[in-house]
Amino acid sequence: MTSQAGASPAGTLHADAVATLESWKPADPGQESLRHAFLGFLASREDTCFRECAAGHVTASAVVLDDTGSRVLLTLHPRVGRWLQLGGHCEPEDTTLAGAALREAREESGIEDLELVPAPVHLDVHPITCSLGVPTRHFDVRFTVRAPRGAEPVRSAESDDLRWWPVDALPPGSEDLTGLVKAAISDGPEH
Repeated sequence: MTSQAGASPAGTLHADAVATLESWKPADPGQESLRHAFLGFLASREDTCFRECAAGHVTASAVVLDDTGSRVLLTLHPRVGRWLQLGGHCEPEDTTLAGAALREAREESGIEDLELVPAPVHLDVHPITCSLGVPTRHFDVRFTVRAPRGAEPVRSAESDDLRWWPVDALPPGSEDLTGLVKAAISDGPEH
């Protein structure tokens, strides 16, 4: 299963991550600086898109907005113990970062008919102890995803809770998501 002649799925995902970040031009200087850091990290080794890369790894997440853009779907993450956007590790079958973000959004929300804006909306690097059991870093590439009208999420085993929140009234302890949600609201096909 490859989309490029002779390329492995892992190589295809890595190439897509590089191409995605090379073509994205954020207006925010801090995001531009992070974009360069991500590209440097991706240039350092070929396995950066998978959790086995103990030095850190690229993850993909989705800011899921309802059809009006007035609510955001957040998950109460069981390991982290706080409300976050949906997302997670890239899997061996993923060939694009956008596809990984959409897969994660579908798996974690139970909503199939989601629409993804294919360009990133935000980047973040954060320390975490994930499935490797050792401290590492997530180089998170975040995308905007829109839910269809009337979409009702179904909590998966990956979440302690899952619910819609007004974009201007996020749950306590998630104030750091405000900039991300604002970026997703203003995101559109032209970005």
